[in-house]
Amino acid sequence: MTDSAPIDDSAALTRHIEARYHRRHREQLPDLAALSARVETVHAGDPSAPAGLATLLEKLIGELEVHMKKEELILFPAIRRGSAAVREPIAAMRADHDDHTAGIAEIRRLTAALTLPKGACRTWTALYEGLGSFVADLEEHIRLENDVLFPRFEGVA
Repeated sequence: MTDSAPIDDSAALTRHIEARYHRRHREQLPDLAALSARVETVHAGDPSAPAGLATLLEKLIGELEVHMKKEELILFPAIRRGSAAVREPIAAMRADHDDHTAGIAEIRRLTAALTLPKGACRTWTALYEGLGSFVADLEEHIRLENDVLFPRFEGVA
């Protein structure tokens, strides 16, 4: 479930999140946005086509990049230094996570919970398989931060 995350060491956990999740999101999203644009174009007349998904994924690319940069440049270095001044950055990251969770819900809505229509082409199938992997990765990324890492610095056990 934690993909061998070093959950007992906060500094190591931040490095794991960057290496595993940040890197993976940056790899996944551009390809998924391109696949989505292709599916939306080719299947524009199909009522089960995920209209608006490519736009949503492009928006997520920007939002996640800003979020990950804030973690990489501000929050995670402060955690690694043992700084106690991380409550405000953590609050901002939690708010971002709420936005990302809303994005996941919208992905599920636009794709009928990643349900392929009968006879879906290979591109559509690849898109939904990739989205399934992306959503699982993002949910685990958020869980590791919200439930494991952040409480250590918020005065919550």
